[in-house]
Amino acid sequence: MPSTLHLVAAGAAAFVAGGINSVAGGGTLVSFPVLIGLGVPSVHANVTNTVALCPGYFGGAYAQRSALADQRRRARRLLPAAGVGGLLGSVLLVLTSDSVFRNLVPVLILTACALLGFQDAIKRRVFADRTHVHSDAPPVLMFGVFASAVYGGYFGAGLGIMLLAVLGLLLDEQLSKLNALKTLLSFTINIVAAAFFVFSGKVEWAFVAVMAPASLVGGHLGGTLAGRLDAKVLRGVVITFGVAVALKMLLT
Repeated sequence: MPSTLHLVAAGAAAFVAGGINSVAGGGTLVSFPVLIGLGVPSVHANVTNTVALCPGYFGGAYAQRSALADQRRRARRLLPAAGVGGLLGSVLLVLTSDSVFRNLVPVLILTACALLGFQDAIKRRVFADRTHVHSDAPPVLMFGVFASAVYGGYFGAGLGIMLLAVLGLLLDEQLSKLNALKTLLSFTINIVAAAFFVFSGKVEWAFVAVMAPASLVGGHLGGTLAGRLDAKVLRGVVITFGVAVALKMLLT
């Protein structure tokens, strides 16, 4: 059983992660390293983090439901690809040993940091030079969502940016609507992965008990304050923290 101090630290990390995901994305880069620092094995930490942050994704999807009203047909076609990809990624994670995953983590964190760092540039490039597709869900889009979902089920940090880039490249739609669809797909990927992880024996439930409600509150608060906070500054703090964690893991 974790100590009270460890539970408080994990809850605080989840609260911050939920808020960051609502404002800038990349909250996993805060909560996952904290679990590692508290002594949770790397695969267990990633599994626990995925389960614990699901309420935050639900809050974000629910808050943007109005932007999904006229995308129901598109969502119905893309959700299976997201779910199957998320399940495959979660299965791959459970089959990965702690030692192998720990060696991969610095690379995964640095990849997520790069995605966060170039997020604005990706958006500008994608939405300035995108292919206009009139189909709700062409095969290439379904494959892009599936591939992103495999990554999301396996690790997750930077998933939203990947999905937004894929959707923006292939759909001629307003950014607000694509962002809402991205949030729904992210929730689906994470909830499918979490449902599989529940039976994996790798979830640290004591941490989930405090992290899940904390992430929900943090996500709601972040959504409320999203227009008042500087997302670029917050993103910079997250990237700095993520790079520091990755370097520490590489050097130890």
